[in-house]
Amino acid sequence: MPLPRALEPFRLGRYRVLAFAMFVSVFGAGMWAVALVHQVLQLDGSAVDLSAVAAVGALGMLAFVLVGGIAADRFPLARVLRLIETANLLTAGTVAVLVLAGGLRLWHLAAAAFVFGAGLGFFYPAYSASLPRILPARQLLAANGVEGTARPLLQQAAGPAVAGLLIGLVAPGGALALIALCHAAALALLLRLHVPGHDHGAHSEPAAGPTARSTGNSAPEQLTAARGTAPGEPSRPAEVVGALRSVRQDLMEGVSYTVRTPWLLWTLLWAVLAVFLLLGPLEVLVPFLVRDRLGGDASTFGYLLACYGGASAAASLMVASLPLPRRYLSWMIALWGFGTLPFGLVATTDSFWVMALCLAFVGAGDGAGMVLWGTLLQRRVPRHMLGRVSSLDFFVSIALMPVSMAVAGPVAQVVPLPVIFWTVALLTPALGLVALWAGRMREDELAHPLAG
Repeated sequence: MPLPRALEPFRLGRYRVLAFAMFVSVFGAGMWAVALVHQVLQLDGSAVDLSAVAAVGALGMLAFVLVGGIAADRFPLARVLRLIETANLLTAGTVAVLVLAGGLRLWHLAAAAFVFGAGLGFFYPAYSASLPRILPARQLLAANGVEGTARPLLQQAAGPAVAGLLIGLVAPGGALALIALCHAAALALLLRLHVPGHDHGAHSEPAAGPTARSTGNSAPEQLTAARGTAPGEPSRPAEVVGALRSVRQDLMEGVSYTVRTPWLLWTLLWAVLAVFLLLGPLEVLVPFLVRDRLGGDASTFGYLLACYGGASAAASLMVASLPLPRRYLSWMIALWGFGTLPFGLVATTDSFWVMALCLAFVGAGDGAGMVLWGTLLQRRVPRHMLGRVSSLDFFVSIALMPVSMAVAGPVAQVVPLPVIFWTVALLTPALGLVALWAGRMREDELAHPLAG
């Protein structure tokens, strides 16, 4: 019986193993977002404490995302994924034991957040690099669509909702124990995963010169071949310098292409500012609005995140089911930018349902815009540079995430919350219009039409 196009990758056993490992891992990550808030509040932490712990986690991801991309190119992908889930399992298990023993401290939470953040920096490049090696090219879009729908449903909706339910019903540490169980399940699945070998040039144009990507050999093998060193000999300093120079050259080529492409450059610049404006208030300040305005707790915050994530998934699926709009850049800016307008109401309402509806609207704009953005990267960036540009996009998008989380709490001590939230709601679309004009996007989208 034929499957819908979006489900075709599930015919292959390797993809099923990888996909379900990703599902349970991101579900655990979604639970951690609420469990972290609960534990900080249980320790009588303030908005500044939560801001600091969340910033440490974001810093871990930021510090290791480029390293994660290099690791995905240099080492066996299945092994990288297994090591990540092993670290996640040990971290979640340790925090759960500390909670049950009554020995948890804020610095423990900060350390755990850093490990989980670093794991994310390694996980997604390895996951993305695995897909072309286990799926035919015609099924890659469907696989990315599965991830785009599953991530908000599991990480932003189901995970937070289940964590909130467990926190309300079971003893302290129950949510953390389930997080550890999720990463154990992911590790068990990944132990069955086999990703075919490192054929670096299979899906990209070969690079000029004697690099690892032009032959399919690993970096150390290629360097020893280039210098005439026998396998097994100790690496020489010049070889290390050569490897670093190759990585730097590849990265700078992606940066150069981005700077020379106005629609891409201005979208990334705007995305950096939009993430800085939105993420800190959403992750750090909304939990305290829930407590002070709604009389709620971490469970209530989890339900609100579930509304945000569920709307994001629904909007992603809807946009993915429609033809690509003719004014695709304008629509992307409008969905991302004007989707934040209701965010100001979050800080001025005393109604859970109004707050939930506003966050759902913001989530829908985010999810729909991401579908268009991912499609544009795939269709307009040259294929031989798509990996580097995608990694740069991810790095740039999260560059100010730790800063946003770190400053949200202190700023809230001197600026009224309604002022902060309405500034985010109005400034984000205004900056989007600036990017639309500065990047000449309306002219560009007409000059480069994309059918369907």
